[in-house]
Amino acid sequence: MVRSQSINEFLKKLWAYYDQHARRELPWRHTTEVYHVLVSEIMLQQTQVGRVIPKYEAFIQRFPNARSLARAPLSDVLVLWNGLGYNRRAKYLHEAAKIMNEQEVASTVEGLVRLPGVGLNTAGAICAYAYNQPVIFIETNIRTVLLYHFFKSAQAVTDAELREVLGKIMTQVDNPREFYWAMMDYGAWLKTAKGTGNRQSKHYTKQSPFEGSRRQVRGAVLRLLTRKQQSMQELQQHISDQRLRSVLEDLGRDGLIIHKAGKYRLGADTDSGVQ
Repeated sequence: MVRSQSINEFLKKLWAYYDQHARRELPWRHTTEVYHVLVSEIMLQQTQVGRVIPKYEAFIQRFPNARSLARAPLSDVLVLWNGLGYNRRAKYLHEAAKIMNEQEVASTVEGLVRLPGVGLNTAGAICAYAYNQPVIFIETNIRTVLLYHFFKSAQAVTDAELREVLGKIMTQVDNPREFYWAMMDYGAWLKTAKGTGNRQSKHYTKQSPFEGSRRQVRGAVLRLLTRKQQSMQELQQHISDQRLRSVLEDLGRDGLIIHKAGKYRLGADTDSGVQ
């Protein structure tokens, strides 16, 4: 059982760290616009902050609001997304923008999870950062902090247990937005300074190597197609992997590429944007 005293001690440490080391330069911390927060959260899924910053800034400059993104063809979105990986996120974001362009944007977790690519934790992050709501959500850095301070000797800790502790902490938090920023910064520091990760978590899985993976082949295909349409023979000149054909089929099923008249290109059959 977590005592109020231990929560108070934890919050003192958290705020002390944040006061000295807050990453106030992060561009998505200078807006409460829900669309901008959505873009940053989707980009930050499984991608390091340093790689996201320039992509986020370029993306917001090119697509400053949901309408501009919804009206763009998917191929343009994929070209700008190139380099971030996990390209289905770009398609989800494009689809979400179309919904946001046509409907009032939800301000609850229950409403936001209806957007493509938005799960409970991403929806929680949007509610905290855009609306400053005292929601409960778990992310890798938040998990790291909670495990380090409240479950030091425990193993196979579930997210449900972490949510319970986080819920108790939130009763003593006045500014949820800044609290979660502090948790993100502190968690990132713990991983590097203390070698602390999420291995105590029951949900911990080691990410498979990128080199030689199917993800690498997918990324190589999309990178080539950002330059121009290409035939199978042209793609094979750059990619010798035997999985190329099946990867192309997967990308087609995911709605990321089109095969027409012997050529592959970026986009989907409905790649015309919203008018």
